[in-house]
Amino acid sequence: MAETTTVVSKQISPETATKVTNFITRLGGGALIPAKYEGHDLHSDLLRSLLKVQHVHRGRITCILTVKPYACNSYNTLHGGVIGSVAEMVATACARTVVNKDKDLFLGELSVSYLAAAVKQTEVIVDASVVRSGRNLTIVAIEFKLKNSEHSTSLCRATFYNMPAANL
Repeated sequence: MAETTTVVSKQISPETATKVTNFITRLGGGALIPAKYEGHDLHSDLLRSLLKVQHVHRGRITCILTVKPYACNSYNTLHGGVIGSVAEMVATACARTVVNKDKDLFLGELSVSYLAAAVKQTEVIVDASVVRSGRNLTIVAIEFKLKNSEHSTSLCRATFYNMPAANL
């Protein structure tokens, strides 16, 4: 692996650049990942292992997400990237309950509002519901809430474009 050199703007002090570089290094930036963890679709497999489907209805899906250590950030709470990835996965499944199979779904926008942390080993309810679905557009709202207290931890909204399936 080739070594990279950090380019620092003249507008940033060397002390600030060092603090930023050290912060990213402490979080694991630049760490080598063993080859056994670079398999095809491993990321999706890890995310799916967090979820257990509870209910599937037309326009609505509910899952239970268990916050496992590998899905946590350095504060031992559910990582924001995991929330976004799970939101996309569950929203796509929810949209599929109302959009015909002859249409491809293209995720055009995903917004996430982080409201509170979900700590390691807690269970989180992931509730997705179709807000609107038309000929060209499907919007899904996703709420993450703690199972024991039902306090919301994240609110998400996914906008899908319904595209005609490609004929190859």
